[in-house]
Amino acid sequence: MSESGHSQPGLYGMERRRRWKEPGPGGPQNLSGPGGRERDYLAPWERERRDGSEETGASVMQKTPIILSKPPAERSKQLPPPTPAPAAPSAPAPLEKPIVLMKPREEGKGPAAGTGASTPEGTAPPPPAAPAPAKGEKEGQRPTQPVYQIQNRGMGTAAPAAMDPVVGQAKLLPPERMKHSIKLVDDQMNWCDSAIEYLLDQTDVLVVGVLGLQGTGKSMVMSLLSANTPEEDQRAYVFRAQSAEMKERGGNQTSGIDFFITQERIVFLDTQPILSPSILDHLINNDRKLPPEYNLPHTYVEMQSLQIAAFLFTVCHVVIVVQDWFTDLSLYRFLQTAEMVKPSTPSPSHEPSSSSGSDEDTEYYPHLVFLQNKARREDFCPRKLRHMHLMIDQLMAHSHLRYKGTLSMLQCNVFPGLPPDFLDSEVNLFLVPFMDSEAESENPPRAGPGSSPLFSLLPGYRGHPSFQSLVSKLRSQVMSMARPQLSHTILTEKNWFHYAARIWDGVRKSSALAEYSRLLA
Repeated sequence: MSESGHSQPGLYGMERRRRWKEPGPGGPQNLSGPGGRERDYLAPWERERRDGSEETGASVMQKTPIILSKPPAERSKQLPPPTPAPAAPSAPAPLEKPIVLMKPREEGKGPAAGTGASTPEGTAPPPPAAPAPAKGEKEGQRPTQPVYQIQNRGMGTAAPAAMDPVVGQAKLLPPERMKHSIKLVDDQMNWCDSAIEYLLDQTDVLVVGVLGLQGTGKSMVMSLLSANTPEEDQRAYVFRAQSAEMKERGGNQTSGIDFFITQERIVFLDTQPILSPSILDHLINNDRKLPPEYNLPHTYVEMQSLQIAAFLFTVCHVVIVVQDWFTDLSLYRFLQTAEMVKPSTPSPSHEPSSSSGSDEDTEYYPHLVFLQNKARREDFCPRKLRHMHLMIDQLMAHSHLRYKGTLSMLQCNVFPGLPPDFLDSEVNLFLVPFMDSEAESENPPRAGPGSSPLFSLLPGYRGHPSFQSLVSKLRSQVMSMARPQLSHTILTEKNWFHYAARIWDGVRKSSALAEYSRLLA
């Protein structure tokens, strides 16, 4: 009661709240009634405050967390101090998809920020910005959409425009396919430059050359190894074989050096016959004028053959020596002479040689393969095969040419019944029968002139595998041979062409060949 005698309800309510909050012996005093329940009586201002706090808590619990992302350049900048977040709206705005802007290095050096970044020509403009925030929201608190920038690294603005589409299409085109061979060295022993049009700037190239006497089948063997099959007409071979008319006249079909390259980037070089009697006959009967350094026609013919052989020993990875009978001792004497006068070439390895006088460590020598063409049935006899290997090994014992260890008829199952160590010293020798031996095997043996064939249901006995099978095995073994460096640097196809041109010019002017020619005269 107040002094005027009236009660003060406000003071009573304040006293009641104070008594409930003060701790007693058992905690805060309980104002519940005799039933054990707390009174539901609240002052009007208490009820309004509690209702307002519950509504605020419910809206806070429904707020969705937002993760903001900024460009790396702005991320390093110092961020402003955080400000208290205002009351979030009832429904937060969803995040929009990120915008990726592409700019060249010259134009856009700074990262794009927001929607105010300028876009280069040819790119779609960004979507319109979101509506401005309400007055109750402060700038920077509303979630912003992340903007990223991708720049062209190492390419200026003019790079795409400078690329000619015609040049780009030309680089994707496959190399031109050769249909027939062309001249690398003509019949006058002059170099020809037309072969460079078919060469590329790549280093995976294999060069295969051939040597042999006249009429041994060099052009036919090179055609079968490069692009043709035995079933095709010989007039369609890439290297023109000796025609029947040329055989009757005793002439040679190939003159100089012919060039052909396959799609597998393998170069084949077909040459004129060495020590050819037809070339000597042509010089004598037609009264051709000899070069001043040669006095006799046979000296000129032999020097031509030595120049071609020394050239092949320098620029080829594999040199095939074709012979049609076993064996001509003058052929091995010629090979040793060509090895002696070949130009000196630097070693493929950069390491110094162990001995200064060793030619094997300082000069390059190709793989040498002896091909016995037109082999007969008895040549495939194991005993005769062993004698052939032993004789070649003894004749080439002092040669540095790689004539053994890179080709084997025993490893390609030509003789399935022979063990791998059957040959004491196996050289690079391969036997190929007559091409028309298949027709002979189709005629089975007969008991008499008018009798029926014996064992007509069985195929004819040949004594060796088929011609197609042997040519296929020879091709696979030649193509799989190692490709050592021809000089101290790795050569591309075009570099090999220029290197071969310099070697040919050096062979023509070789002092060793000139001295050998003087001794022959």
